[in-house]
Amino acid sequence: MIAIIGAGKMGEALLAGMLNTGHDPADVLVTEPRADHAAELRARYAVRVVPAAEAARQASTLIIALKPQDMVALLDDLAPALRPDCLVVSVAAGITTEVLEKHLNPDTAVVRAMPNTPALVGLGMTAVAGGRHARDEHLERAESLLSSVGEVVRVPEKYMDTVTALSGSGPAYFYFIAETMIEAGVLMGMPRATAEKLVTQTITGAAAMLRDSGEHPVVLREAVSSPGGTTAAAVRELERHGVRTAFTDAIEAARDRSRQLSEG
Repeated sequence: MIAIIGAGKMGEALLAGMLNTGHDPADVLVTEPRADHAAELRARYAVRVVPAAEAARQASTLIIALKPQDMVALLDDLAPALRPDCLVVSVAAGITTEVLEKHLNPDTAVVRAMPNTPALVGLGMTAVAGGRHARDEHLERAESLLSSVGEVVRVPEKYMDTVTALSGSGPAYFYFIAETMIEAGVLMGMPRATAEKLVTQTITGAAAMLRDSGEHPVVLREAVSSPGGTTAAAVRELERHGVRTAFTDAIEAARDRSRQLSEG
């Protein structure tokens, strides 16, 4: 039995992904305190919505998709109800496996996961790290569930703050670039709808080429850049304004903030 505690955007994305990849709704429990949303979940997915303690008693895999500030109190409440063989998977940002283990029963297997928002459309990127008691079979179980909403990579936990900075926060960087490009088109007199279509498809196509070609980003960029041409002029301006350095600094700032949140 799989249980998901917290059916916000990420929790519901995981629920939908698991059901779309063949999990039986009868084998999935959901905890959702909002009565109206609980009713929607029952109607939409044909799953049982139960209190958190009941979910913990029945689940062999417990996925916790709550805000970080709600985690510790919940873990303390759930610990007495957990099955001895239960795997706990947390998708709460900044909550380390050490914190999870501290508030659960001794020897509980825990996996920390960091998905990103494209999971909502089945194109997420999730990194997972195991705690002290997580064996390969536990990590494989977590990876199987999380792969229902995109790609999964296993990393040592020491890299999770960098994961947060790269892929967790990463979609926002691309939206920022898209926003800037669209506004530039509008500033030059183009209708907004046309600028949005041009930029959105350009970013989508470029991402697909980067994923599918196997080429380094430098090679792909140089393939667009004719000597003395328009792209070379644009890249020269980006370099002159220090955009590369700004992005590196931004990613380091996100990593450092993630560390601060992990340390409480």
